[in-house]
Amino acid sequence: MAKENVYLESKPRYEILDGLRGVAAIMVIIFHLFETYAHGQQHINHGYLAVDFFFVLSGFVIGYAYDDRWDKMTTWGFFKRRLTRLHPMVLMGTVIGACLFFFATAAFPKEINTPLWKFFVCFVMGLFIIPAGPKMDIRGWQEVNSFNGPTWTLTLEYIGNILYAFVLRKLPTWALCILCALAAVLTLDLTLGWDLFGLFPFREFTNAEGVTRVFGGPQYHVKGGWALTKVQEYIAITRLLYPFLCGLIISRILPKRRTPENPSGSPIHVRGGFWWASLILVAIFSIPCIGGKDGVPNGLYQACCILLVFPLVVLLGAGSRTTNPTSTRICKFLGDISYPIYITHYPLIYVQMNFAALHPDAPLWMHVAMSAGVLVLAILMAWALLKAFDLPVRDWLTKHWLKGEQKLPAWVKLTGGALALSALGIGLYHAFIIGL
Repeated sequence: MAKENVYLESKPRYEILDGLRGVAAIMVIIFHLFETYAHGQQHINHGYLAVDFFFVLSGFVIGYAYDDRWDKMTTWGFFKRRLTRLHPMVLMGTVIGACLFFFATAAFPKEINTPLWKFFVCFVMGLFIIPAGPKMDIRGWQEVNSFNGPTWTLTLEYIGNILYAFVLRKLPTWALCILCALAAVLTLDLTLGWDLFGLFPFREFTNAEGVTRVFGGPQYHVKGGWALTKVQEYIAITRLLYPFLCGLIISRILPKRRTPENPSGSPIHVRGGFWWASLILVAIFSIPCIGGKDGVPNGLYQACCILLVFPLVVLLGAGSRTTNPTSTRICKFLGDISYPIYITHYPLIYVQMNFAALHPDAPLWMHVAMSAGVLVLAILMAWALLKAFDLPVRDWLTKHWLKGEQKLPAWVKLTGGALALSALGIGLYHAFIIGL
């Protein structure tokens, strides 16, 4: 059998890191639930930083899992494995979003006037993670996938995987450290409001009463990345680069530090490491904006979290071990549902936003009950999809695609390619030529 068709058995897993991924994913849901009431006082202010933590984990896991496998695996073999791992749930998240799309028209009135052709084109683009520009926005938030907002992070994940396969894996560790330092400057550019590239200019607006107000300027935070605009693209790539590179560097350094006394190679070993690391993450994501959302103090806080704390949490998780069966089972459960819950929960959030828009005067307990119900439903749905869809599909793809025993049917390739190309072509035509 050709080298690229050799199935590579999985390495031992870092259970605590799997569990932490699940903790962060649940905190993302809670953040989005609170975001529904963004006009009021916020309590989960930094939940979006979970994305930056995910990218540290991603860089670490990619380096750990694949750095020493390239003598048995081609670049295409690597991409097949990543597609097998990630894309089935991307498809499911987009399908769920399409099914629930018209159940949120009170919160998103633009949906009512969505033409069928645009709905279909955006749906197919979402299936293939083809980013939709602002002129193809059918919800009103300029998301690259109007059916499932968080898909933008999967686009970045794929970009990170492509960079790793073609460039980063071939670089020595010292070169990665230089790139990581440069990427840290970009993170500071956002969080400290340096605006090195002039992307955040101040703008003045004078209303009919002659009152002039100033808008724009540096944002002092990393929130953003979900739209296909110059500013949002810069935020997105900045949020990817430092965390991903940092995680990759950690994956290279730890094996060189391994000893019989320290089999993980991590300098941080804590008893009950999962619980301490979880507490740190929950605290980070929950702390209110320091000195206001748009200011240096809050920017410094986010910079410290991204540049220092998240890598340290990964080291803590990599260096610690679960000490009892209960902790191990909790970590495994959270790790198993982390990706399904992250990539499928947001269509439920759209529906919750619709409920809040329809019932603004409902008693507090009703909104709390609705939010709690969405959280529980998201967890149950993620577990059910994991067992009934994700694992079976991945098992089939592993057996029939990764091992090379059977190629994908020609009709699947032709249909998929035709849909992707037609959606991309129609989307570009209407977005940039007709200007719809």
